[in-house]
Amino acid sequence: MFLKMFKQDVQRWIVPEEISDPKLVTWPRTLKLLYRLMSLRAMLWFRFGSWCNKKRIPFFTGFVQRALYRWYGLEISPGADIGGGLYIAHPIGCVISVESMGENCSIIAAVTIGRRNTLCFPRIGNNVFIGAGARILGDIDIGDDAIIGANAVVINDVPAGGTAVGIPAKVIRIYGKKINKNGELIEELP
Repeated sequence: MFLKMFKQDVQRWIVPEEISDPKLVTWPRTLKLLYRLMSLRAMLWFRFGSWCNKKRIPFFTGFVQRALYRWYGLEISPGADIGGGLYIAHPIGCVISVESMGENCSIIAAVTIGRRNTLCFPRIGNNVFIGAGARILGDIDIGDDAIIGANAVVINDVPAGGTAVGIPAKVIRIYGKKINKNGELIEELP
């Protein structure tokens, strides 16, 4: 499971932000990408820490969590329910505390995902894009294929295929439909 998820992470870096063919993930290419990309090294450590957490190996989970923060500036808990293909373009300054996160999510830079008023964390679907500086807070759901704009502060659910922007974030599009602030349809988009 550890290597399968890391392989999905590598697929996102062969051509950044795209999902490459699994056949393109070879040991020489993976080693070259690990040498060049700090973000991918952070994902390797995260997947290793998650594997240690699952196997209940003492010490290593905490060591990996502190190492990720110290070496990469990434605050993420090994063992968190995060699917493969996680793409974090710039890990420094990112805080990721989720109840669950699907596969092939993209996080750009300085993103905070965590609790708001209660000890409940966001649930994020598959193929979600989270722009630089965005904040996703509280017991909310972000649907599959959603887009969170840069610097948005999301405190309400975002439906599948929705685009949310602003402070607090408002959904402005859903799968080719432009909507107004009240959620009413303005126009169909091509």
